Amino acid sequence: MAIRVERGARGRRGASAIGCLVPLLVLTIIGYAAVHASDAGFTYYRLRDAMQQQARFADQRTDDQIRTRLRAFVDSMGMPVGARKINVRRTETRITISADYAETIDFPFFSKRFDFHPKAERQF
Repeated sequence: MAIRVERGARGRRGASAIGCLVPLLVLTIIGYAAVHASDAGFTYYRLRDAMQQQARFADQRTDDQIRTRLRAFVDSMGMPVGARKINVRRTETRITISADYAETIDFPFFSKRFDFHPKAERQF
């Protein structure tokens, strides 16, 4: 009976190193895309929160003051120009603050446009 003894790494094919590299590359691309997409989502939620804050104190501010404050917030966050178009609708019992804007996110192999519609409402 012959006993075969391998010496070090000479007998290995090396396929496992490449096999590990591909899933790692895919995971890196997914992480990169998630970070860039989450930035746009985070700014959307911050704007919506600012709108809700302005709606809470709407009885103390005019529509122009609300627009001015929200436009300053949009500028400070570096959001797209379309986000500056703040709509304020007020009735005797309700205020609605909204905006519509689009943001294009560049991924490694393509670009994707996302449409955002933040809105806040409050009844008096």
